[in-house]
Order: sequence, then C-alpha cells, then structure tokens
Amino acid sequence: MIRPTRLTFRSSIAVACLVVAGCSAPRIVPTPAPKPVEQAPAPTPAPAPAPKFENWMDAPATPGDWSYRSLSNGGLAQFGEKGAAPVMWMQCDRGARTVTIYRAGAAAGSLPVRIRTETADRVFSGSPVNAGGRGAIATALPAASPFLDAIAISKGRFAIETAGMAPLYIPSWPEITRVIEDCR
Repeated sequence: MIRPTRLTFRSSIAVACLVVAGCSAPRIVPTPAPKPVEQAPAPTPAPAPAPKFENWMDAPATPGDWSYRSLSNGGLAQFGEKGAAPVMWMQCDRGARTVTIYRAGAAAGSLPVRIRTETADRVFSGSPVNAGGRGAIATALPAASPFLDAIAISKGRFAIETAGMAPLYIPSWPEITRVIEDCR
C-alpha cells in the first residue's frame, strides 16, 4: 500500500513561497533611454537651374512697367518694377541721332548683348557705363536703324540677353516707339 506523503513544515513554507511568488506581478526593469545620435547638418540644396525654354517668346515676362519722360535732348523710357531702379531703359540723343539701350548691370569690359525680336535677332557689343549713378551695359544704335522698328513692333515683347546676366523679356509698349520717334 502506498502511504501518503506528509509535508513537513519547511516544505510547506517553501511550497507557499513558490505559490505566492508565482502570483506576484513580474518585476519591470525600465529600458534605458537611447543615447541621442548626432546628426550631420542637412546639406544646403543647390539652387534650381533657371528654366530653359525652347522658344524665348514662351519665357515669362520680366516683371515691371514702362514709364516715359521727355528730356531736352530727346525722350527716356524706363522699364522696371514700381519703387525700384529700372532694369532696362532706352534714351534718345537727338544731337547724336542715336537711341541707346541700357541694361542694368556691371561688367569689366565690353561684352556681347543679344537682342531678339519677333522678326530679327542680332548680337551687339555692349559697353559698361555709369548711367545716372548706376552701372549699366549700353548699346547705341543709329536712330534710323530698322532694328529699332523691329523692337517696337515685336509681337508684344523682345529679349535682351547679356553674357553672364539673366535674360530680360521686355514688353513692347508705346513708350519705346516714343523714344525712337523723338530721334527721327
């Protein structure tokens, strides 16, 4: 016959401790916070390249408006944004019978200036000048030049492309014709 096993006092306490230990909540050990990782500064993005247009007449117009004023020796038409220095201007010199086209900017010496119209496209030599306290590139044309007529009637706009400078896409407004006619 098998005899039931009796538990001793010590073994009863051990069993009780195991039962209590099995019922208690597990001990939670906090996970240490991760060390911050030093990040390299984000690289500076390269400037976006200027958009290219298959046809210069599709490029957005240079912002601004024309203004005209009569001078003692001819007329002056200026183009630019209100309250800012003009980016381009044309001036008649009646005595010399020339119309000079100025484009704001500076250069160390003569450089090519391409003027595009709807019907003509020519490259001129532009000379750096100080015009009224501001730097400009000047291109003088004889007042009788048919190229001036091409600028005046060029399907709403013409372009001035100067080496090393952003192109200008200028509207052909009546102020241009007034300056040309002042010299003829």
